[in-house]
Amino acid sequence: MRTYTQEEKQAVIDRVISGEPSAHILADTGIPKSTFYSWLRIYQEEQNAANRRKVDIRNFHLLENKVARLESIVEILKSAPCTPRAPLRQRLYAAEQLYGKYNVHVICDAFDIPRGTFYNHVLRNKKDNTWYAKRREELRLRIQEIYDESNQIFGAAKIAAVMKSEGFKVSNEMVRTLMRDMGLVSIRQSAKKLYEDEGRKYKNLLNQEFDTCKPNEVWVSDVTYFKYGENAYYICVIIDLFSRMVVGYKISKTNSTQLVKSTFQIAYKARQPDSSLVFHTDRGSNYRSKTMNDYMRSLHITHSFSRAHVPYDNSVMESFFASMKREELYRTKYRSESDFRSAVDKYMIFYNTKRPHKKLQYKTPEQKEEEYALKLKDF
Repeated sequence: MRTYTQEEKQAVIDRVISGEPSAHILADTGIPKSTFYSWLRIYQEEQNAANRRKVDIRNFHLLENKVARLESIVEILKSAPCTPRAPLRQRLYAAEQLYGKYNVHVICDAFDIPRGTFYNHVLRNKKDNTWYAKRREELRLRIQEIYDESNQIFGAAKIAAVMKSEGFKVSNEMVRTLMRDMGLVSIRQSAKKLYEDEGRKYKNLLNQEFDTCKPNEVWVSDVTYFKYGENAYYICVIIDLFSRMVVGYKISKTNSTQLVKSTFQIAYKARQPDSSLVFHTDRGSNYRSKTMNDYMRSLHITHSFSRAHVPYDNSVMESFFASMKREELYRTKYRSESDFRSAVDKYMIFYNTKRPHKKLQYKTPEQKEEEYALKLKDF
């Protein structure tokens, strides 16, 4: 095994400090990868040994940044599935997996990829890129959480600031775009004006009266969140208050207006209610969106809303989700996404056809509806 002089080692370290990509240095010198990392590690330890030499504050921070950069490069290359000498396609794939975890400049330097080439690769393939879609879904999930935690007060800039402090690589514009896609709008009005406006616009027509005389008189709906593995799922459900029957449900990886609209379409197609139907929900942005408002108007359906921060105004849905999680979701370890979806399907059937309800004198929703149909027939 070849030995290297101190001068040769220092020359390599100087090239790294000057900002030359590690891939260039390795290719030019032929130094084994493990040896190269060993020198970098020793150099970093020496730099951390303090008081070797006096530096001013500016130089200290520059040196600190360089060391941090070197540490990131070492970390990247150690975990990389390929070397900086691998074909470009392999390097692009490896770099893509790290996008968002490390600075793009550092990633590209580590794999010897021009930044323009990397950006073109990501943007060109984003529509068919499962990684890109997964990352955007992770961002959507955190945006929704921060938005909810702020009581719908934070806009794109504040949410982006929180995410950056947590290590997310996002821009204000990216957060703004995702919020627009999700139908999230920050509250800009004063508290008093907002309260007065929403009181007039989003009326509660039920006032916690959950008894009805016939099917399709009042439907209630809500969305719950469930995390399986690394993925988050949103389950939108619609229940008929008369029989407590689940008349529509849908699972999505995004809590969006499209989710609640498509769930309503499923229920509407199955039940064919007339225009006397009242649809009661909370004041979530997906239910209050212009898309849903226009859709309800087109069907001449009356939309009722719970009061802000009063879960008892939609307690039937709260109770349903609590039962579903207690009786199914929290009890089962699912092997796959399809296994999870299948379990939800089976639970909905069980809930409608097998599970007796105290509110229904221990009848099932299906029995309650059949009983009503027989009464109509006899009448």
